[in-house]
Amino acid sequence: MVIDELRPMEAVPDAETAVDRLETLHAGATQALQAALNRYLEHRIPPDATERLQFRYPELRLTYQPTGPLPRLNRATAKFQAPGLYATTVTQPGYFRAYLLEQLRPLVRDYGAGIEVGLSAQEIPYPYIVEPGTDLGGSGVSASDLATLFPVPLLSVVGDEVADGLWLENPGDPRPLALFDGVRTDYSLRRLVHYTGSDWREIQPWILLTNYHRYVDGFVRHGLERLAAGEGERLVLPGGIVVERAEAASADPAALIAASPWHKYQMPAYHLVGRGPDGAPQGTTLVNIGVGPSNAKTITDHLAVLRPHCWLMVGHCGGLRQSQTIGDYVLAHGYLRRDRILDDLVPPEIPVPALAEVQIALQSAAAAVTGERADALKRRLRTGTVVTYDDRNWELRFTQERRRINLSRAIAVDMESGTIAAQGFRLRVPYGTLLCVSDKPLHGEIKLPGAANAFYERAVAEHLQIGLATLDALRSDRAGLHSRKLRSFDEPPFR
Repeated sequence: MVIDELRPMEAVPDAETAVDRLETLHAGATQALQAALNRYLEHRIPPDATERLQFRYPELRLTYQPTGPLPRLNRATAKFQAPGLYATTVTQPGYFRAYLLEQLRPLVRDYGAGIEVGLSAQEIPYPYIVEPGTDLGGSGVSASDLATLFPVPLLSVVGDEVADGLWLENPGDPRPLALFDGVRTDYSLRRLVHYTGSDWREIQPWILLTNYHRYVDGFVRHGLERLAAGEGERLVLPGGIVVERAEAASADPAALIAASPWHKYQMPAYHLVGRGPDGAPQGTTLVNIGVGPSNAKTITDHLAVLRPHCWLMVGHCGGLRQSQTIGDYVLAHGYLRRDRILDDLVPPEIPVPALAEVQIALQSAAAAVTGERADALKRRLRTGTVVTYDDRNWELRFTQERRRINLSRAIAVDMESGTIAAQGFRLRVPYGTLLCVSDKPLHGEIKLPGAANAFYERAVAEHLQIGLATLDALRSDRAGLHSRKLRSFDEPPFR
């Protein structure tokens, strides 16, 4: 980047030009930062104040000054709530190109918004441009040395104030254009690599979350079958294991899983990578989040910056009704949130609504995969409230919990679903839950050792297929998926 590019914000004529400009500015800033870092590591020549001005995120600004009333639009996103100036910093604009265009085009077309692009005042922390696996310690330079010369992550400028409704308008300052700015997004992109063992670019916008590793076996088999049938581009496993389409027919699922160092990662992820006509990701990701609401919140905090189209919880639960049978399904339409982890952000008294489009897709997929209809399907699939606990041993205090469970009319208990749904509500990502009953703790029915494997083989395969079929249905008809139920009265324009 040259000094000439440090000029103020520049007006651009359309969305395409804006994204092109964002890409140029981001590439120039990251290349300048990388070059300065390499020079210091090799020759101990630090950047001066003028050079450091280049290490900044690009900024996108939209101005809406109507000459009449605001347009009345039914869509949930790409809407202005009021006239004024809106702004956000942007990272990785090349990756987010399709998303940015999808948001910008309607704002220009329907509102006549003016667009400006330039460098912001927000610095790019140097750890976010260092490739994973790079050993800076081998250079003999300490992290404290680098922190005095290069931008570092600052907790004071990374937060979810916009998503959590804590943003306060200051006269003269732009309103937020998006839920997440550049530095918040970069923070999560790096955490996704750490937790999932995958390059964040491989994560697809249609996401299944599970709490059992056995679902991985089925997903890998499914991915290979899809590739062999000519669908998708590749299958990516944790640790950089990649199967291209041409290799899928001869690949051994068990050998692939064994070769992948999935056990090194807290929440390993698996990706069936696909692209839409616009080049945007359109495949499916499965993340084994493990057990508990802490993991559920952690991974969804980070997945949300990718602006996925939907995440679904497909895991196991305890059935709470005598009429349920091990292997039955629970379609959650409400949550008794006893996970406690989101109580300050989404207090338990705030309702987390069921999303009609997702509920219908889940029930339709269950009917298609099981082949059951009407009363037969109702016997297998029950709709109701799920209790989500933060204590796996909640049964030990059943005398205290019994009345609350009874009042809620809950039909199942788990440790993740309520958290994942509340996070979808909080972070504006469509969500849903379909659980499989693996035991009945109130009725003394547990999976006996001999029957456990048979149950898992039968139930997991069918359950996973229902989840995948649901995402296929939603992917083919996105109309209404990004619901107005997820938007507030002072929502940022971008989804």
